[in-house]
Parts: sequence; C-alpha cells; structure tokens
Amino acid sequence: TIITNSRKFSNATFEEISHLVCEIVSLAETCCAEGANPTCYDDGSSALSAKSCSGGSPFPAHPGTAGCCAQEGLEQKLCLAALRHPPQQLPRYLQPSNEELCQAFKKDPKDFADRFLHEYTSSYSQAPLPVLLGSTRTFLSMVSTCCISPTPTACFLKEKLERKTLSLLTLMSNRVCSRFTAYGKDKVTFSYLTSLAQKMPSASFEDIFPLAEDAAEVISQCCDSVAEDCMQKKLSEHTAKVCNVLSAGDERFADCCQGKNLMQNYFCISALPPAPAPKLPEAQKPTNEQLCSEEGARHAKRYLFELARRHTSIPDAFLGKLYDTCKKVRGECCSAEDTSACLDSKHQRMAEELPPFLEKANQLCRQYTELNFLDFKKRLRESLMQKMPDASPELLGQLVEQRANFASTCCPPNSPPLYCTSKV
Repeated sequence: TIITNSRKFSNATFEEISHLVCEIVSLAETCCAEGANPTCYDDGSSALSAKSCSGGSPFPAHPGTAGCCAQEGLEQKLCLAALRHPPQQLPRYLQPSNEELCQAFKKDPKDFADRFLHEYTSSYSQAPLPVLLGSTRTFLSMVSTCCISPTPTACFLKEKLERKTLSLLTLMSNRVCSRFTAYGKDKVTFSYLTSLAQKMPSASFEDIFPLAEDAAEVISQCCDSVAEDCMQKKLSEHTAKVCNVLSAGDERFADCCQGKNLMQNYFCISALPPAPAPKLPEAQKPTNEQLCSEEGARHAKRYLFELARRHTSIPDAFLGKLYDTCKKVRGECCSAEDTSACLDSKHQRMAEELPPFLEKANQLCRQYTELNFLDFKKRLRESLMQKMPDASPELLGQLVEQRANFASTCCPPNSPPLYCTSKV
C-alpha cells in the first residue's frame, strides 16, 4: 500500500502517505475479517472519501480533489481513486552510505523500511509495480542482512553485485515508462527510431523501424502489467533482437552485446552517445501525395529519421517538437479543401525555419558532448557575447547558466521528456 500510493502521489510527503496508508490498512483489517458486515467496505470507503474532502484533510494534496468532491456517491469515490500526481522529472532518491543506512536501520527498522519505500518508489514511480516490489524487497533484505553481519562492507559489496540487474531494470523501466506516459505508443516508436538512428547512422530505416516498433510494443505491454517478469523478459528479448540486427554493422553495439546479461547490454546500448554524423546528400522530402496517403505517418517518420541521422547531436526533445509539428500539419492539410496549397505553404515556412533550428540544437548538444563542462560554458559565453555585444555581465551570466542547465539535462540520450519538451 505504501508503494502503490507513493507511485500515485509521487510529490506527497511521507506523513501524507502514512495517513492514507493507515486508513486503507485499517479498512482492510476491519472489512476483510471473517464475519464482517457486508456493507463494511462501502461504509468505510465512503467515510474515507468524506475525510479526503474535509477542510483539513491529512491526505496527499491534489489539484483535482475539489472537482471530485463536487460529485457524490460512487462517482466521487471513483474520481478520488483515479487521482495521481505527474511523475517526478528526475529521480531524487540518493542512496546513503552503508554506515548511514545501518545507523537509520538500527535506530528504527520499521520506520526506516517505510521511509525507504516511500522515497524510492516516489522517485521511480513509473517503473512497473512488480519491478518496484522486487527491487525494494531485495534492498531491504540486503540492509537487514548486512547491518548485522560481522563484515558489513564485504556483505554490501556481494549483495549489491547480486542486485545489479534489478537496480538497472528499475532505472531503465522507470525511464522507458516515463517516456511512454509522456508520449504515447506512436511517439515512443518515433523516439526509439531517431535514438537508434543517431547512435548508428549507417543503419537503414528498414533495419531500425521494426526494432523501434518492437520496443514500443514491449513498453506498452509491460508498463502497467502486474505479471512478475514482464519487463525483464520482454526487454531482454528486445535487446537480443537489437543485438542480432545491429551488432554486425557497428563495433560499439557489438561491444555492448558481448555480455551474457541482456539487461546490462540494454543499459549499455541506451547509454551510447550519438555517433559522428556521416556525409550524406540532403534528405528527400516526402511528396504531398505521400504525406496524405494511408502510409503518410510512415513517410513522415522516414523523413525525420533521415534528418536525425544527418544531425546526430539533436536531442530527443527537439526531434519530438518536429514530430508534433509534422503530425499537426498532416492533420490540418490532409483534410483541407486545397491540400496541395496548404502543404506547399507549410513546406515554404519549414524550408526557412528548419535549417537554423536544427543547426542551433545540433551545435549546442555537440559542444556539450565534446567539451568538458567548464570549456562548454566558456564557449557559450563567447558565442553569446558575439551575438549580444551590449548585454550586461549579469544578463550574460543568466543566459549561460540557463543554456548550460538545459544542455546538461536535455542533451544526454535519456533526458526527461516532459521537462525537456517544455524547456525547448
């Protein structure tokens, strides 16, 4: 119950979650007991809803609560049950040192376990429930074993090595499911397509597109699944397919695919930086007929794939903006009275605006990837001083910090999608 509610209300305090958990556990203890009144659960859940809607409710605050409380009866209860906070943009859980863990554990084992469950789960709230249950169970088992061991350091080292696959699975599934929540299946397919295109620009659309579709299918099946091993099993199968198709053509993929542990191989592939962009002729734009045909979405994806492999440093959030624009243009123009005139005017505008947009994004992230952080900030300052010779030192400093923060969060391959889209 702590895990479920910390996932739902990832911005709530531990105290707010504790109040809610106590009520839910108490309701279960009372109403699931033998001989309980048949109306016990209905009465108890109605009282819980009333408490949620009262002035000084101790439960997690949610902006939608007032709307739910305006309803009555079952509608009110279902509305309250469906509330959830948006996921945290970046996991904030930092694992304390072994000494700090044992100190807190020995002081109050139950409070330590409850607080850990809340902090860890709210940080990785998009990971599937079975993954979080397995990950937190083995972590608490490690702490309770190693803190009473005569050689705690050796014990923690051994246990952490054994937990490595599960830790990676939690991290990776939280990332992919956050992207799925933010993007939906179709845009996740596109995001995978361009990510693989930038890591291996020599690969063809025909090779990569089925892999992107396969990844999106795995994510859509497993993010909400309560099956014990859905994510690990399906993600491992997907990794084997990626390795089978791409490792022969690229030594970086071949290196990642050498290991026996497929989850570690997947982590290795996802962490690969973009490859240098090859020299290729200008990408062929799809014709108006192609864009508005039954295969229009695929033609649009193919064109954006071609742009991604020519500009390998452009981050996901910028490519996502292009994808949204393409989708919007197709929606507007393919149903317009004069489809060709509509598309031609959009093409004209994109021809003017797209090259500088791509170049700026590509340059920013290429410099961030190639330079150390201090040199990167120095380069930013120099280029801004050239563009804005009259700007005050304070304004320049603000702009440098703003762009450096954007680059450090949004240029890496696993950047948080909602945060970076809003920052573009």
